[in-house]
Amino acid sequence: MSEDPPQEGLHQRGVVAGVAAYLVWGALTLYWRHLENFDAVELIGWRVICSAVIMGIVLSISHRWQHLLPILRDRRLLGSVVLCAIILTINWTTYVWAVVHDHVIETALGYFLSPLGTIALGVVVLHEKLSRAQQFVFVLAVVAVGILTFSYGRVPWLALIIATSWVAYGYLKKHVPLTSVESMAAESFIVFVPAVIAVTILAGRGSSIPQTATGAQFALVLCSGFATIVPLTLFAYAAQRMPLTVMGPLNYIVPTINFCLGWLVFHESLPPSRVVGFALVWLGLAIATADAARRSRIRSMSADPVLA
Repeated sequence: MSEDPPQEGLHQRGVVAGVAAYLVWGALTLYWRHLENFDAVELIGWRVICSAVIMGIVLSISHRWQHLLPILRDRRLLGSVVLCAIILTINWTTYVWAVVHDHVIETALGYFLSPLGTIALGVVVLHEKLSRAQQFVFVLAVVAVGILTFSYGRVPWLALIIATSWVAYGYLKKHVPLTSVESMAAESFIVFVPAVIAVTILAGRGSSIPQTATGAQFALVLCSGFATIVPLTLFAYAAQRMPLTVMGPLNYIVPTINFCLGWLVFHESLPPSRVVGFALVWLGLAIATADAARRSRIRSMSADPVLA
């Protein structure tokens, strides 16, 4: 039986919102690149401050401040939110540092590795058993990292930090019973004071944002909160309206954009050995995606007697 039009319309709007969210995230690489003259830690400090201010306004307009009270009453929940905020800050800082220091392709590698990191997390933390396809994917990932280590002349630590922090953040978020708005607000408020302290200390340097930023650059810095909130809002809207089988492949939009930007726009080095390493990662992602789709289809058929 075909899907009814209203539900199909919801899925279509969800896909549009999801694609828009990932395109905005990809465009943020260009955004941060325009601010490459500034310290990455200072940029993240301003981003946190601006995001916290916006989330405070949003909570005030929507009268949702009371929704944050359970965090203060539950120490375990508070600990999870604090940990989420710290890990997200690490991810943001590493990403921005990499972008402003000509390592855009390596950020792409980090986000390409994230889905494979999720598989590893399932094995280590949740004690899940790997299928043969997943075992092969894991071997490909290890070989790819080895080849890229040889290519870079060092371990691709920026990519590994980005991948590890993003996987850990996603895992912890599944255990935080808050909406995307409340969660983002809480995380911003938790790191607000450290961000203010960092920005205040760094403001005294001759190369700081207040000292050297042009009007246009300072406007971009102040808009970093919107640059953070808008794609998250679009993503939250999309996540409720489209299936995971569609959302999964969309995760590859951002690293694909970053890879193309680093290679074609910023002319970062891409020797043959690096291409081989990325090719193995892409092959692993293709196999993992196909295997996940097959498993999802089998579960759907098992749960639906008509399909079975």
